[in-house]
Amino acid sequence: MNQQTAESILEELYRQYPCDADDMNFLKFRNPFELLIMTILSAQTTDRTINGLRDELFSAYPDAAALSCADPADVERIIHSAGFYRAKTKNIIGAAKMLEEKFGGVVPKTIQELITLPGVGRKTANIVTNHGFHDACGIAVDTHVRRLAKKIGFTQHTDPDKIETDLMTLFSKKWWSKINFLLISHGRAVCTAKKPDCMKCIIRHNCQSYICRGEE
Repeated sequence: MNQQTAESILEELYRQYPCDADDMNFLKFRNPFELLIMTILSAQTTDRTINGLRDELFSAYPDAAALSCADPADVERIIHSAGFYRAKTKNIIGAAKMLEEKFGGVVPKTIQELITLPGVGRKTANIVTNHGFHDACGIAVDTHVRRLAKKIGFTQHTDPDKIETDLMTLFSKKWWSKINFLLISHGRAVCTAKKPDCMKCIIRHNCQSYICRGEE
């Protein structure tokens, strides 16, 4: 797929899903520290669940200094609904300790520094840089992005790192901070994993999966 076609698809999705939409299905953070911790916690659960425990968690631990000294049992109780709570507790306390020891308690602004923190891979690091610091250094590839990018025809790969490279090559940088939001929004609303509603899809005329089925 060429860049012109690919970006026309995103333009259609952007009209359908404005990126400033107040959607409770996305993380509601108030600063980069909250975004970092909430994104680590959001693995394999919903953003709505993490939003629901935000106030209690950050009332008790408002910054890296407080969380780094937390009793794991207390944190586990607060984040229990997030699933995998023992591993996630270890990761967020470990991340807070490293923030204190290595970064002066401040969330770093680069992908290279962020991925040194426990529980942080490129996806989480990209979310923090894109939305916490408004600096699109890359593209966060989660399950929705991975599925839709291949389905639409933006990539032929399944490996998240290769998908990210393909997307960064295909799209001009002005789109990097929006791709994750747009594909997640479309994947939740129309192109669901279990039952995509192709006849309601505004981009089906350019979707390679739809075209290859001979329906266009």
